Amino acid sequence: MRGDLVSATTESGPARQPVRPPAADRAGKRRRKGRGATRVHPALYLFPLPALAVYIVFFAIPTLQAVQYSTTDWDGFSADYENVGLGNFERLATNDDLFTNALSNNLKFMIVVVVFQTLLGLLLAIFLVRNTTGSLLLRGLFFFPTILSSVSVAYIWKFVYDPNFGLANTVLEAVGLEQFTSSYLGNDAAAIYWVALTQIWFHAGQMMVIFIAGLQMVPSELYEAAEIDGAGKWRQFTSITWPMIAPATAIVVAYTTIQSFKAFDLILGLSGNPPRHSLDILSTRIYSTFTNSQFGYAAAESLVFMAFIAAIVIVQRRLLKLTQKDV
Repeated sequence: MRGDLVSATTESGPARQPVRPPAADRAGKRRRKGRGATRVHPALYLFPLPALAVYIVFFAIPTLQAVQYSTTDWDGFSADYENVGLGNFERLATNDDLFTNALSNNLKFMIVVVVFQTLLGLLLAIFLVRNTTGSLLLRGLFFFPTILSSVSVAYIWKFVYDPNFGLANTVLEAVGLEQFTSSYLGNDAAAIYWVALTQIWFHAGQMMVIFIAGLQMVPSELYEAAEIDGAGKWRQFTSITWPMIAPATAIVVAYTTIQSFKAFDLILGLSGNPPRHSLDILSTRIYSTFTNSQFGYAAAESLVFMAFIAAIVIVQRRLLKLTQKDV
């Protein structure tokens, strides 16, 4: 009888039971079916609120108030003031030599700092990109000025630039180059450029770190292929390095530009308060206007200041994109 059952089983096969997929597969199918209907827990929307509150209180509201005050002659203390419309902006554009001088000084300062600080940061990064012991030590040495406060840097370089007992003139006299001694910050024609030199020394190491991060992201295989094709170092730089570090370059240029317009404490540390005419930049000019109880006019200067920085950064980004395309 058992033999008959075995033969019957082998001939017709056992009765097939429906095979159920494992529990994990069933759960995965349910997840895939319900993926489009996934709901975010309402509590997750509460997480951005603290950052949004800080942004509104410390940026959005003050900006709107600045727009309001810029159309008034408010002195910052009185309860009464008059609306002057666009009068403050008209005065800025046509009848304010102090603001025009500060803008001119700031443009000179910005051009020198952006060009030479970017080039120096890139040059240091190219030479120190390898993670050797010597490179790491030199990176720390060049980055060290960045951790100092602006006031400390200002007083250090104020001693360097002192025309009577400063380090610069002392060294020049010691090596027989007395003809190159200068009054430095006392020379109105060149004072802003000496401050730019201080700014470059101050932040070139910071830009170097950003460029090193960009250079280390470039695949080494590209350089190997270029060497096989016979490309020299300059060709490798223009065809590989420069296009590949475009994001790092954009960050450095934008950040350096903003820094050059925010050199408020460096200027005051080197020149005193209020700064001399030859060292007055936009941030110090706005500060002086506020201290003279011209809050409405200072608000108008601040808005022009913000718009000016934004316009320059936008132009720089577009020029960098065009440069990268040409390469």
